[in-house]
Amino acid sequence: MSPLNDLELVRAEYADESRFAVRAAAWRNATGPSPRETAFAALAEVEPRRVLEVGCGRGELAERIAGELGAEVVGLDQSERMVALTRARGVEALVGDVQELTFPDASFDAAVAAWMLYHVPDLDRALAELARVLRPGGRLVAVTNSDRNLHELWGLYRGAGTRSNPFSVENGAEQLARHFARVERRDSNGTVTFPDWEAARIYVAASVTRRDLADRLPRFEGPLVCSRIVSVFVAEAAQ
Repeated sequence: MSPLNDLELVRAEYADESRFAVRAAAWRNATGPSPRETAFAALAEVEPRRVLEVGCGRGELAERIAGELGAEVVGLDQSERMVALTRARGVEALVGDVQELTFPDASFDAAVAAWMLYHVPDLDRALAELARVLRPGGRLVAVTNSDRNLHELWGLYRGAGTRSNPFSVENGAEQLARHFARVERRDSNGTVTFPDWEAARIYVAASVTRRDLADRLPRFEGPLVCSRIVSVFVAEAAQ
């Protein structure tokens, strides 16, 4: 098992939003196409009436889908805190497990999983469940990072910063193709800049699986420009 899909670690990580907020803040100066905009556009293309977001987090995307697309949205998360934050935005949200969805077959026109499938212990089971609850021809939009994402930062550790990603840019298409009839990858690459060593250290300290490395970050001068390597997978259920 990868640290990223260690169930207890993930539950502890998302029991509150503090470290999540630190990581999200680092992406505000990102350059290049926004993967969030790419994912939203992929959903908008199919004009869904009912959407499931698994791993809904703080609910920003679910709220936008409901408001801008006029869709009925159901958010799902294992964290009670994240569900509460999503409900506070006026979006229906439930505590649940993507590996055991409680919805009937063909319940949704579309589903979205943004930066969460690498947290799932049994990915094949989760993807089978997502395919099951989508209507024939329904669309799953899944966002994930490359194993080389921010490699300029993690490379400073000379191998100690390497972590495996169970669902990545490199392996995502193959895993989705086992459960969906068509899979397309839409890249959203650019850069993220850490203005100084301390900003980079704070980001590492907020990492899900590498926070133990924060105080071992080698010193560097000036800003550190890192490659942001992210893809949006668009998968279509069988007709």
